Amino acid sequence: MVNPTIQSPSPSQHETESSSVLSLQNVSKTYGEFTAVNDVSLSIPKGSIYGFLGPNGAGKTTTIRMILDIIKPSKGSISVLGHSSALDVRNQIGYLPEEKGLYKKMKVWALIQYFAMLKGMKKHEAKTQAWHLLEKYGLKDFAEAKVESLSKGMGQKVQVLSAVAHEPELVILDEPFSGLDPVNQSVLEDLITDMAQNGQTVIFSTHVMQHAERLCDHILLIAKGRKIFDGTVNEAKATIPRRVMLESADNVASLKSIAGVIEITKTEELDASDATKQQWQLQISEHLNPQDILRSCFEKNISLSRFEFTEPSLHDVFVHLVGDDAKEHAFR
Repeated sequence: MVNPTIQSPSPSQHETESSSVLSLQNVSKTYGEFTAVNDVSLSIPKGSIYGFLGPNGAGKTTTIRMILDIIKPSKGSISVLGHSSALDVRNQIGYLPEEKGLYKKMKVWALIQYFAMLKGMKKHEAKTQAWHLLEKYGLKDFAEAKVESLSKGMGQKVQVLSAVAHEPELVILDEPFSGLDPVNQSVLEDLITDMAQNGQTVIFSTHVMQHAERLCDHILLIAKGRKIFDGTVNEAKATIPRRVMLESADNVASLKSIAGVIEITKTEELDASDATKQQWQLQISEHLNPQDILRSCFEKNISLSRFEFTEPSLHDVFVHLVGDDAKEHAFR
């Protein structure tokens, strides 16, 4: 059962469209009786890194295709860079589709140059930019190679560079980390960060929470076509209690009297034959300093063999907000 959407109060449509790079108002997409995207509204500020998060089939790619005017919404309105259609500002947008493909017989530098020229760059400027990007992101040695000779990961990086070589104001990357090894994932994260620092707005979709946790200013959490959450990463984490793990042979029930301790549960029998290894989980409010719990343990003579405080992760947030619907999806 999906929980009600959690989000900040929505501005008026006029305020949203005048202050945002991209805004969606009550957008839905249906195919017959199947609803792929259900009444999604959002506003994306300039210069942000914005993550579209959710499991495969959640509606992320459909939403992106509607933003780009590849498909039309069944309901609602979309504004992209102040225009009702992305086609009107296509040269100001960089797009990496989920289904990726390159011209295999072209040289790497020439391919990047070609795509930059399609977006309005002059030939010499596009060539200079291609070589600059290849050197900056570790592909200079492959510049003269044909695309067909590249590994899958290298080809993925080349396609990303081809999508952003013209320095677009808005960059949309659909599952850009798919197929990349950890080293090349890190390179792509650097590229996304560099673009945001350059004032560009970057939207990327992923079902892997760690990338969003490291990169994003704001996230859209979507499941079964519905918006579950829209806000900052810190706001997302604030939707579920923080946790303190204790290991103690003593009864810790008295800690419930501390203001800000929400719940105490015994998590597991670590060793039924050894009472010193019982583990407890305390859910605490955002206002409680975990050190107050440690101090109270000393005052109450509760001996500890373990004290660990953990902030919730985006994975935790997703499972909490989506519930049982998330269990079939394995997040790395």
